Amino acid sequence: MKLVQLDITAIRQSDSQNNAYVLLLNETVGKRQLPIVIGWCEARAIAIALEGDQEPGRPLTHDLFKAFGEAYNITVQKVIIHTLIEGIFHASFHCKHKISGEEIAIDARTSDAIALAIRYSCPIFTYEEILVRAGIIINSSKEEEELLLKEEKIEDKGLASYSIKKLEKLLQKAIEEENYEKASEIRDEINKRKAN
Repeated sequence: MKLVQLDITAIRQSDSQNNAYVLLLNETVGKRQLPIVIGWCEARAIAIALEGDQEPGRPLTHDLFKAFGEAYNITVQKVIIHTLIEGIFHASFHCKHKISGEEIAIDARTSDAIALAIRYSCPIFTYEEILVRAGIIINSSKEEEELLLKEEKIEDKGLASYSIKKLEKLLQKAIEEENYEKASEIRDEINKRKAN
């Protein structure tokens, strides 16, 4: 399967869930984004590593893991978001022993794997299939922006009442408004219908 490299674009607080954040990953070549909902602690661990200027009083779990790895000549080479099951992303980080050359993949929560990837400055990947299923396409053409501005707000009557064409327009509107949780719900509804 084809791997696609991702970069961290942003971490934003969720509009609809308390203590939840949305981690946005962009493909390095292309316009698709992968929104992943994470908790407050995970968002903090990622944000601290991204900023790089905050030193917590005591090491966070990911910093402790890195110190342990360095003490035993282990490095993390890459992170792969490999599975999406019922809206939950699953990842693994791929380690290598610097002396023996032994390599191993270890399953982890996606947020933990990404927090480690930042600390080890290693690339983050996902499979094309996951981007096709869960990615959100970012469009910026003037015509599409004008069309989105004319679209009505997403109503509370439920996504099931909209046609796929209307859902695709609502998806673009949610992305434009940076409402990534709503965009994920709409994307899931579109994928559910296309699967049937």
